[in-house]
Parts: sequence; C-alpha cells; structure tokens
Amino acid sequence: MNKMEGKQKSTLSKLLRFAGHYRFLIVLACILSAISAVLSLLPFVFIWFVVRDIFTALPNITQATSTIKYGWMAVGSAVLSIILYFASLTCSHLAAFRVEKNMRKEAMHKLVTLPLGFFSQNTSGKLRKVIDDNASLTHGFLAHQLPDLSGAFILPIAIMGILFIFDWRLGVICLVPVFISFIFLKQMMCGDNARFMNNYMNVLEDMNGSAVEYIRGIPVVKVFQQTVYSFKNFYESIKRYSEFASDYALACRIPMVGFTITINAPSLLLIPIGILLILQAPDYSGFLLDLIFYMLFAPTCVMMMNKIMFVSNNMMAAKEALNRIDEILEAKSLEQAYLKNKPIDYSIDFKDVAFTYPGSDKPAIHNISFRIPQGKIYALVGPSGGGKSTLASLIPRFWDVEKGSIEIGGVNVKNFEDKELMDQIAFVFQNSRLFKTSLLENIRVAKPNATREEVLRAAHLAQCDDIIEKMPQGIDTVVGTKGVYLSGGEGQRIAIARVILKDAPIIILDEATAFADPENEYQIQKSFESLVKDKTVLMVAHRLSSIKDVDCILVVQNGEIVEKGIHEELLSKNGVYKNMWNEYQTSIAWKVGKEGYYA
Repeated sequence: MNKMEGKQKSTLSKLLRFAGHYRFLIVLACILSAISAVLSLLPFVFIWFVVRDIFTALPNITQATSTIKYGWMAVGSAVLSIILYFASLTCSHLAAFRVEKNMRKEAMHKLVTLPLGFFSQNTSGKLRKVIDDNASLTHGFLAHQLPDLSGAFILPIAIMGILFIFDWRLGVICLVPVFISFIFLKQMMCGDNARFMNNYMNVLEDMNGSAVEYIRGIPVVKVFQQTVYSFKNFYESIKRYSEFASDYALACRIPMVGFTITINAPSLLLIPIGILLILQAPDYSGFLLDLIFYMLFAPTCVMMMNKIMFVSNNMMAAKEALNRIDEILEAKSLEQAYLKNKPIDYSIDFKDVAFTYPGSDKPAIHNISFRIPQGKIYALVGPSGGGKSTLASLIPRFWDVEKGSIEIGGVNVKNFEDKELMDQIAFVFQNSRLFKTSLLENIRVAKPNATREEVLRAAHLAQCDDIIEKMPQGIDTVVGTKGVYLSGGEGQRIAIARVILKDAPIIILDEATAFADPENEYQIQKSFESLVKDKTVLMVAHRLSSIKDVDCILVVQNGEIVEKGIHEELLSKNGVYKNMWNEYQTSIAWKVGKEGYYA
C-alpha cells in the first residue's frame, strides 16, 4: 500500500509542478470532492430514518412526523453533494487546462534544445503521440479522475464507519466480499499486468510512428502497386498491438469475473444470512429495520470499488504518460556556450574523436583524428554503416562527441554559441525537405533578409533555371499545391540554392546525389562548382566518380579511417578503396538490352 501511495504522490507532485500558480485549484478540487463523497452517503442514512419512522408509526402512518424532515435532508445532502462535485470539477478543469498547456509548452521548448540527432532516433509520429496524446491523457485524469481519487480515499473510511453503526454483523457481511474483491483487483493490476500501461504505451507509439511512415510512403505504394503488407513495420506493429491487447484481455478475464461477482455479493448475502439472524434476534422489528438499511446501503460498496478500480487504472495511465513526457524533458540538451569565440580560420580538426549512439553498446566512431585545411575538399567513403554520416553529423553537433574534440579554426565546436556555429556551416542532406510555400521562400529560408535578386542568383548558380522556367508562376510557385511537385534531384538543387545563398564558409554534403537521376546528377555536379568554391568541404559520397578530383579521400570502415589519400594513391594501395572502385566500375558498366542485362 505504501508503494502505491508513493507512486501516486510522485504522479501528483509532477502534475502540481506543471500546474504552476493553479496548483491551489487542484488541492481545492480534491477537498471539495472528498466532502461531496461523504455527503453522497447521507441520503442513504436519511432514507433509512424515513423508513424507521414509518415502521415505528405503523399502522397509524400519520404519526410519522419526521418523515418530511428526513426526506428534505436527504434531498438537501444529495443536492449539496452535486453542487460541491460540480465546483470540484470546475476547479480541476481550470487546473487541467493549465497543466496541459504547460506540459506541451515545456516539451516543445525542450525539443528545440535537443541535438538534431535526437530526431533521427525518435520519429515525428512518436513525438507527436508522446507530447500531444499524453498531455491530453493527463488532462483527462486531472480534470475528472483526480477529484474522484480523493473521494476514493475518503469513501472507504466513511463507509466502514457507517457499516458498523447499526449492526456489526451485517457490516461484516457487506465488507467480506469487498475485501475478497480487492484480491481480484490486485491480480489485475499487479505482477505482469502491472507493466501493462508501459507496454501499452510502447505498442501505441510504435504503431503511431509506423503509421506516419506508411502514410508518407503511400506514393511509393501506389506507383509499385503494393499493399500495406509491403510496409512490414506498419503491419508488424498492428499485429503486436492486436496480440498484446488480446493477451491482456485474456489475462484479466478470470480476475475480472471474480471481481464483478464478489463486488455484487453483499446484496445477495444479506437476504439469506439476514433471515437466519432475524430468527435469533430479540427485537424482530429493530433487526428488520437494520437489514433494510444495509440492503439500501450495500450498493455504495459496489460504487466505491468501481470508483477505486477506475481511478487506479487512470492513475496508471497518467503516471505512464508523465513518464513518457519526462523522458523528453530529461533528455540531455546540448551544452550552450555564451562567450564569443572567433575561429582563426575555417579548418576542421578531429582530435581522437569517439562516439556511441544513445542506447547502443557498440561505438560508431573509434578514436578518429584528421584535419581538413581551410578551402580544401575532403570526401568520406566506405561501406554502408561504417560511420561516414556519423562523422559529418558531429561537426554541427547533431550529436556531441564522447571523447576527444572537434575544432573549427582552433575553437572547440562546443565553445561556439549555437547560432554562431550554425552560421558557419551549411548542409545538403540525402533527403532535402521543402516547405509548402513558394520556391522563393524555400530558398530564402537560408537567409531570411535576402533580396529577390540574391535568391534568383543563388538559384541560377545551383542550376535551377530550368526548374523555375517550367513552373506556372516561376519562382513564386508554391510547392505542394495544384499538382506542383519536384523530383528528388530537383529538390536537391533547390537545397543547394539555399546553401549557396547562405554562403557559409564550411559545407557538409551528405550523399547529396544519392537519389538523383543521371540528368539531375549532372546538374547537381555543375552546381557544386559554385557551391564549394573557396569553401572548406566535407563530402559523404557513395558515387565514387563524383570524388575523383577532391583534395583527399578518407575511407571509413567500422568506425575507423582505414585508408587516406587522393584517388590515384588509394588505387595503387590495392586496399578497401580499390575494391570499392572495381565494384563501382562493374556496376555502371551494366546496360539494359532487349534480352536482359549484360555488361
């Protein structure tokens, strides 16, 4: 019991923290609800007084002078209970809205402080589920169930007191099934079932994230005439949820039946046992009155237990929801520097850098050191999963290194202000995201105060003229409306225009031509000439033809740099790069013929 109280206290303390100045309303709501719960029992007592007066006055019922008084007292206590409960819910709703708002607000503020790598491990569908749905869930608990919680605590005390006032034997008959029902309730909420809410949230988040991924991939499904089953993650997440829900329902089947039977047993037991006891009672009429009272009052035990079960279940849900939000709030934010640090140049130094992704035991990067001089172009190549993109992502602090340091112009990247660091680096990713706005604004996002002429010049240097010319409103055409969409390669060229407009001294290209067709790849390669001029560039590449003329090639395998040099040097070593080059040359030599594929 103490453990349960500790969990409740922890959940309530978290809710109070989010409530701010409205926390007094939560306390007031609980007090009003507790008083309302006690008042809700009084009508049963007053109705019994009415019955007693009538029985006492029989056969001359006109002598029952107190009947009207007790009747009005029953009505008055019931009405007052309803009024107080309404006032309690009003207070709890006002506090709940504030808690929900503060919860979402604090979570969103936290998200903008997290490293960008955090979002590669947590899908947008999952984050929306955690922040939006869980905030709504805690709102429901705080607005409705928390007031009932105080009533659920006070009701057992009040009920037990009333049950033993008139006849302790009948009181015991009412309580025995209640205590037995607690055993069945414990079976439903303890053991493996105690982890139900945690597992339930996990499968819901998994299914929600997979659903978002599936919806985003619907164009691919339609193009290739596939079905939902082609999206294995989505299908498997639905199966897991179905199996989990079925297993939990089956696990609770016997305890729930036992709980339902025992909680309704007092009314069934009172009649046969009451008949046996009345035969031995010295005062038949007095005992009969007591029996009638317990028959009237027994349903409150059912109400009490149902309320306890319902509130306990919602308490578990609210606790788990708060834990999920706390996982975001407790995620490690990037440490911010507040001193102005100016680099002496725009060279990049990796010094004994090591890094392991959160939740992984295997390091992604092992003690890597290398230097990219200012104005030079370096390329990272190697097998998939070897650590190329990880190395590139550590420079702009998508993740922070665990060991060693990365310096720009002699200044550790951790010692730059966030905005100052971002001003010095521009990126082109594999998947460039365009906003549902005009091409002009999509490019201008890199430099909000840029003039129209500057944007057009950047678009020209990025080889975007043909894209703009075919658009109905030119550069003012809104992407994503009226059938206006760009191919992957065209989107990459718009992204390159952004980077050219930003004019940052350091450029990071993460497989920028990965999804481009040959025509777009040619245009992208031409745009690189304007993009990388006089810049410090780090390229992550899988098309080796695009990096033959860079200043240095770093071959990354299993988180280590295994080879380093220019194209000709690496070919002469007959190592990893030579094998990659031979495989690449073989792949591009294949052609499609009428009879099939041939080299």
